[in-house]
Amino acid sequence: MASSGNTTAPGRTAFESLLLRDRWLIGGALAVAIVLCWAWIVPMARDMYGDMDGLSAWMMTRTWDFTHLVLLFAMWAVMMAGMMLPTAAPAVLLYAGVIRKSPEAGRVHAHVYAFTGGYLLVWTAFSLAATVLQRLLAHALLLSPMMEIRAHWFASALLIVAGIYQLTPFKRTCLDACRSPVAFIVQHWRRGVTGGFQIGLAHGLFCLGCCWALMLLLFVGGVMNLWWIAALTIFVLLEKIAPLGAQGGRLSGWLIIAFGLFNLVQNLRH
Repeated sequence: MASSGNTTAPGRTAFESLLLRDRWLIGGALAVAIVLCWAWIVPMARDMYGDMDGLSAWMMTRTWDFTHLVLLFAMWAVMMAGMMLPTAAPAVLLYAGVIRKSPEAGRVHAHVYAFTGGYLLVWTAFSLAATVLQRLLAHALLLSPMMEIRAHWFASALLIVAGIYQLTPFKRTCLDACRSPVAFIVQHWRRGVTGGFQIGLAHGLFCLGCCWALMLLLFVGGVMNLWWIAALTIFVLLEKIAPLGAQGGRLSGWLIIAFGLFNLVQNLRH
């Protein structure tokens, strides 16, 4: 007769049940964060290409004061978090599992928050750079009020640069680190909550090295073009987790270059 005090599933120890519950809690928190980001991105993007009297109304300003610049930075930061957190989820969950089995298991959530915070700090810095770049492009009249590149030659240049970068050894190194979270965590292991932040920061830097050129393509398709945002998010996710993601990344490089050259030639003819 089975003991009535056994509350774990058959064949599963109490420790294994705790690990499973922890994974669900952390995975749930990540999912909530991602959903919240998209819950802001989607209505803003739809309003951007609609009446622009809702969440995107502030973009219609002619005077970009401090408040509007902060809103623009927040838009980029939320968008980057929504796009990149799904790709970081495997590493976050793996790191949580490692901590749970370590002597620091009692502070697993603090470690995970630190790891994720370090990762997001990198993309927050990128968001600041993207904000500055967007204002410079707008000042140079290269970007329309709808946040799309006006000059076709510049759009073609961004495509060609992004395509070439997809083929570089540096891109492959960064992508390999993102695709192999186990090896990455072992290689960059640091103890303590501060160590978790440092590992997350390092992971964010490799992720940035992998994806920065692709993120700049937002200017080509429209910074708030929802279909373009979704397409880039799915592409980056597949590149990092799909079995043939590395090979697909190199193939995409040639395709992006070809599209950039085609776009350039087409517009030179007109």
